[in-house]
Amino acid sequence: MTGHLVSAVKVGKRYGTLQALTDVSIDVSAGEVVCIIGPSGSGKTTFLRCINQLETIDAGAIWLDGELTGYRRVGNALRPLSEVEIARQRRITGMVFQRFNLFPHMTALQNVTEGPVQVLKKRPDRAREDAMALLERVGLAHKADVYPAQLSGGQQQRIAIARSLAMRPKLMLFDEPTSALDPELVGEVLNVMRDLAGSGMTMIVVTHELAFARDVSNRIIFMDEGRVVESGPPEALMTNPREQRTRDFLRAVLAPAPTSGAPAGEAAR
Repeated sequence: MTGHLVSAVKVGKRYGTLQALTDVSIDVSAGEVVCIIGPSGSGKTTFLRCINQLETIDAGAIWLDGELTGYRRVGNALRPLSEVEIARQRRITGMVFQRFNLFPHMTALQNVTEGPVQVLKKRPDRAREDAMALLERVGLAHKADVYPAQLSGGQQQRIAIARSLAMRPKLMLFDEPTSALDPELVGEVLNVMRDLAGSGMTMIVVTHELAFARDVSNRIIFMDEGRVVESGPPEALMTNPREQRTRDFLRAVLAPAPTSGAPAGEAAR
């Protein structure tokens, strides 16, 4: 299709009477970091789930690493892929969710080695060696034998990132990976993501962390009501957006908080 790692063309998705995505077209090149921002319910998470084929699209098409996802062209017709074929396509993406989704009965190390051993058929000793290197990378090698319930939310999310990386993806998808964390734990996850971006990993990040988006991404996309409103380089979009809807959103989320301890009426004046 194109030289892009991800190419979405006029993607549409409907849930009953709700049009979740309308004509979403986004290209992402290898090595690029793209952050998607926007209000809740704007279609950001739905779009990520469509890329990873956790949701089926109703219109348009998505190509991943040059291959049409979800379908195979047979003559002039498109035939749905089997679950096995979809699983093969999905393998080149890693996805990190809001909730950590670790296996509670497995240690941190076992969580990271499970996919490579069971799916990639990697030898257990090699999988363990690679997993320990990944745990070291996210700063948690010393927690290898600890179970998720004994880890903080930030530590669990870093294990989840290591687990995704263990599958050697070409693309990492992050769906608001810090939204379930206490504020003091957000930084440790964002630092791992910064390191990952600096290493050249292709990343699409849905986030409310605007400072992270500004500092790390190559491009920011603003979505609202299931559409791409505008996209551009971080500094340009954050300081001088073209669209009024983007300006309104940024003004709302960047507005200073009321002065601590001030009476509500006084803060509002």
